[in-house]
Amino acid sequence: MTLLIIVIALALIFDFINGFHDAANSIATIVSTKVLTPLRAVLWAAFFNFIAFFIAKFLIGEFGIANTVSKVVLEQFITLPVIFSGIVAAILWNLATWWFGIPSSSSHTLIGGFAGAAIMSTFIASSYTTSGFESIKYEVIIKIASFIVLAPLIGMIVSSFLTILILYSFKKVNPQKANNWFRLLQLVSSGLFSIGHGLNDSQKVMGIIAAALYAAYTQNNIDMGIHSIGEMPDWVAFSCFTVISLGTMSGGWRIIKTMGSRITKVTPLEGVAAETAGAVTLYITEILKIPVSTTHTITGAIIGVGAVKRLSAVRWGVTSNLLIAWLLTIPVSGGLAAMIYFIFGAML
Repeated sequence: MTLLIIVIALALIFDFINGFHDAANSIATIVSTKVLTPLRAVLWAAFFNFIAFFIAKFLIGEFGIANTVSKVVLEQFITLPVIFSGIVAAILWNLATWWFGIPSSSSHTLIGGFAGAAIMSTFIASSYTTSGFESIKYEVIIKIASFIVLAPLIGMIVSSFLTILILYSFKKVNPQKANNWFRLLQLVSSGLFSIGHGLNDSQKVMGIIAAALYAAYTQNNIDMGIHSIGEMPDWVAFSCFTVISLGTMSGGWRIIKTMGSRITKVTPLEGVAAETAGAVTLYITEILKIPVSTTHTITGAIIGVGAVKRLSAVRWGVTSNLLIAWLLTIPVSGGLAAMIYFIFGAML
């Protein structure tokens, strides 16, 4: 029972860190274009993060992404020590990337940690006679990993198209007047993206908590556990959406600087195009029930609007560094979780 409570607490701490780590995703452009002050921007984003709960609960009617995340590891290999090790690894990697201002993926960190700990657990349980990889669902992980490339690519294509469409449609409008319109529209587009952020990222933690409750019941006979991962209680969803909103309110200023100005300079018009493209991408993946990185999505969208101006407007050196960090996230967090399980797993 104690370990279950610790795991749930750590999952919610991760959710909070996810909020301030990814706050930059939906507010970087409205801060850099001075549409809102940083404080007002995080409050704006946090509000829509929380609204996403009611959209998922009462409009969509399900939490499909949470179900996908919980199935990264085969049910018979899900244990509380595995989940504990995965979450601790995810928290450590998230804090490290936040400290260095790297907009890495919180979702891939969590998934990598969960898988890495399960692999090490199975490897040890087999007395080192198997690889441990039989504990994970390859088709789920491959689907999730493919969107490391697909999510930013979709965001880039959609934002480029929107930018071109907007420039053509408003070419005869007074530039100052158009700029004022787009400053107001940025409030709408950032709100839409924040809803997508809440829908996507909150459900990843929900999936991990659901897996913990399932393990608690099936392996530890704890009453507050659940018979199947699909029986997730309502308090899990409400808690996750609330905590990520509180995390967003705390802001992630180091990453906001990277997202808002270091990739490319963004105007209000381009901010609308980037945020709208990012929101569209997140809503598509919500329908497909695929957990993606909101960081990857908005970064690709920002690159898209920058490339429309001219390819040299994008700081490709910064972009290549981000891509390297993205590709390293799953294996690094997985390796870190495996090491944590190897050291502490027997004690838990």
